[in-house]
Amino acid sequence: MPIITILALLAVGLDLTPADFSKVRQHPGIVAAGLFTPLVTLPPLAVGLIAIFKPPPAVQGGLLLIAACPIGGISNTYSYLAGASVALSITLTAISSLLAAATIPLLDRAIGVLWGTPLGLTAPIPLIVAQLIVMLGLPVSAGMWIRARWPQFALRSQAIFRAAAFAGLGVLMTLIIGGNPSGFLSSLRDTVPLGIAFVAGSFAVGWLAARLIGTTAPDRFTLATEFATRNVAVATAIAVTLLHRVEFALFATAYLLIEIPMMMAAIVIYRRRRDATEH
Repeated sequence: MPIITILALLAVGLDLTPADFSKVRQHPGIVAAGLFTPLVTLPPLAVGLIAIFKPPPAVQGGLLLIAACPIGGISNTYSYLAGASVALSITLTAISSLLAAATIPLLDRAIGVLWGTPLGLTAPIPLIVAQLIVMLGLPVSAGMWIRARWPQFALRSQAIFRAAAFAGLGVLMTLIIGGNPSGFLSSLRDTVPLGIAFVAGSFAVGWLAARLIGTTAPDRFTLATEFATRNVAVATAIAVTLLHRVEFALFATAYLLIEIPMMMAAIVIYRRRRDATEH
């Protein structure tokens, strides 16, 4: 799974230039909306869905944990495949991870007020730092360096890398199921409806927030994607090593498997609508 992620983000870097990040700095309101709006909308959304679906306690805790986690790095691949605002996605993912040491405990307190019982969350700082360096910073920087050194190669190979990234997501889903097939299958009845509702609800909230601040279509898709994509690796680390609740980690695994096909479908719809508008 880390290898697939690193290769996908190398492809993301091949599509970027420093000018793309300069454009992001010119629109701080979009960055602020992408960072802080999820903090005040996703935990209440999770609590509301729990009240509607009434899942078992293990699934409830897993969803609340997902809602408290920072943006997942796979969101950069989604924006890349959609042809949306990749530099914005990378910026939001990196800053969200850096802020996680403060936001995760704060969201735990908010969850305690909304749900009645805090989960006792803290941020796994070493894991987050390692993710930022090894699985985000290095591959994206390497891709950008290759594009600056061999621009024609980067441009010619974009279609190949996009196809490889789509294939990598398919392999990733296979690995998730194969890692714990019995645990995953036994939790489908409770996790699938709740996971679908949370991904769709988070995406819709992100899209609405982007429309309210008057962004472009690529920025809207990216912001919606950042809302819906949570860092499952951080959620799993917190569940297993800090909370000692493996059942929370099972929900996180199922959530990722629900998220990937839903986001791939959103990418296809977005690209078709964009192509139809251009023609």
